[in-house]
Amino acid sequence: MMGGYGMPGGYGFGGFFMIVWWVLIIVGIIMLVKWLLESKGFRGGNSKALDILNERYARGEIDEEEYKKRKSDLSQ
Repeated sequence: MMGGYGMPGGYGFGGFFMIVWWVLIIVGIIMLVKWLLESKGFRGGNSKALDILNERYARGEIDEEEYKKRKSDLSQ
């Protein structure tokens, strides 16, 4: 009558937990890929070099002319 599972239809919470399980697996894979990309230094181009350049300019190590030249070199 109830398929031997004790719940009508025979599924109970099994279907719900299966969906939760797959969502957790997919989210875990996405987080792993993001972590691997960030740890390899893929931040989107020359952003690290530009950060260093901006810091040097802010500290006064380079003047405005040199800053603009190096920034244009990095942007190409």
